[in-house]
Amino acid sequence: MYTMRPAGFEYHRPESLDEAVSLLAQDGDARPIAGGHSLLPMMKLRLATPGTLVDLGRIPGLDRIERDGDGVRIGALTTHDTVATSRDVNSTCPVLSEAAGGIGDQQVRNRGTIGGSVAHADPGADYPTVLTALGATITVTGPNGEREIAAGDFFTGIFETALEPGEIVTSVFVPATKGAAYVKHGHPASGYAVVGVAAVVEDGKGRLAIGGVTGTPVDAEVDSIESASETVASALSGAIGDTYASGEYRTHLATVLASRALTTAFERA
Repeated sequence: MYTMRPAGFEYHRPESLDEAVSLLAQDGDARPIAGGHSLLPMMKLRLATPGTLVDLGRIPGLDRIERDGDGVRIGALTTHDTVATSRDVNSTCPVLSEAAGGIGDQQVRNRGTIGGSVAHADPGADYPTVLTALGATITVTGPNGEREIAAGDFFTGIFETALEPGEIVTSVFVPATKGAAYVKHGHPASGYAVVGVAAVVEDGKGRLAIGGVTGTPVDAEVDSIESASETVASALSGAIGDTYASGEYRTHLATVLASRALTTAFERA
């Protein structure tokens, strides 16, 4: 059996955030790596060929989850499984635990990290859609210090984010939210969302984020479950199509899942 191997690269394993930022700043071709479940498959296919990998695994504190005011702050190196099983996350924002528990399989959840998934910005990933709907904030650190970016502004395209050269995702802040739901149609091979819809209900009104249909999550506000399908269909343009699902099918599926997600979110609100 033919196996593709990644191109050659240098490997560094810093023990502090400052050291990691410095290494990334020194080499414009360097890429940070956490769990590796996003970057390594692309490297094996030669879709990504970084000359240097900066492993963040030994940096202390980046896998911490803690209550923060009216929400919860999740360190970038926190695994999907930890997000799924954390009492703090589940009590503060249970929909995020549910979404994390549906990522890939158990092996992927044991190694993949929330920061790696966010920085990778795959349009079929679950976190970008859920975090956008929840109004989460992503904290990044780079050569010019620390800054916070709203999730709705962070994802800018397919595998593209607002990260500047040398910046690293260090944590995600999620506000406390009970009236929320996430529904997806997962690809049977990978588990990635062919379409995923997150719904948040506050003060009797619904807010949606639709992922997997376009390059970035799409926001939509709705007044009722009955109006969801029409609102979602009009909000989506430039739908992605592939051999598994056409853009037209993805758009139709989004309208169906939006109604389901809103129904559950209204029940929980």
